[in-house]
Amino acid sequence: MKNILVPVGSSKNAQSHLQYAVDFAEAVGAKLFVVQVYNVYTKAGTMIRVDDVIQRESKAFLDNLVSQIDTKNVEVIVKVLKGKLINTLELACKTAEVDLILVEPRTNSIKDEVYLGKTSGKIIKQTNIPALIVPEGYVFKPVTNVLLAMKSAIIKKKRALNPLKSIKDTFKADVHLLLVKTPHYNDGDFDVNEVLEDLSSSVTKSGNATTFQGVLEHYRSHNPDMLCVVRRKRGFFAKKWEKNTILKKDFHSNLPVLVLRGLK
Repeated sequence: MKNILVPVGSSKNAQSHLQYAVDFAEAVGAKLFVVQVYNVYTKAGTMIRVDDVIQRESKAFLDNLVSQIDTKNVEVIVKVLKGKLINTLELACKTAEVDLILVEPRTNSIKDEVYLGKTSGKIIKQTNIPALIVPEGYVFKPVTNVLLAMKSAIIKKKRALNPLKSIKDTFKADVHLLLVKTPHYNDGDFDVNEVLEDLSSSVTKSGNATTFQGVLEHYRSHNPDMLCVVRRKRGFFAKKWEKNTILKKDFHSNLPVLVLRGLK
């Protein structure tokens, strides 16, 4: 893992989130890109462009934020980017060859019942970038146990597991594979290939209505300090993430959640 990107909003958790990002980047030996994305705004009736003002203020905000944390030995690059959020992040990640994007759960949302706010939910749902959702105020610590929950072990994209492999190798972590048989189960979904088998310290099979229910059932027995799930077109977050905002009653985690891009 060489490059990590952190989109920064104006949440009260921005400083602690960025400190976690630096600590994580140092542990995996990665460079950190800290970015803020803005769109083009005009004043109604006057058509006065305020790009320069926004860019200066955003850059000053990011520089001040970085100055308040311990950057350690991590190379931190600050960028202010103009454009639509998803397209701009996708382009930035492609240009900088980003391996992982770190996301705050709620960003600007102040509602206690919200797990993923509109912005963070949009990033997770609409981008094809592996992401790590870090709980608010969570302090970095080495990862020792990862619970990888899947409803299908079929993997066609060779690089899809790379973020998980990197975390496992860096921290010498145990990865516990949980295969959940849902009503959408197809023959062959539980056929674990050699790559996934080598990655996993143990394999558990469960029957549940949803993958998330399987996670809830087996969570305590594995005692993970990181949850790993897969974002498929019609998978773990399909119904829950039809809207960008995700409520805690539908899904929540007090641990970092690694979201891999679709494996098929």
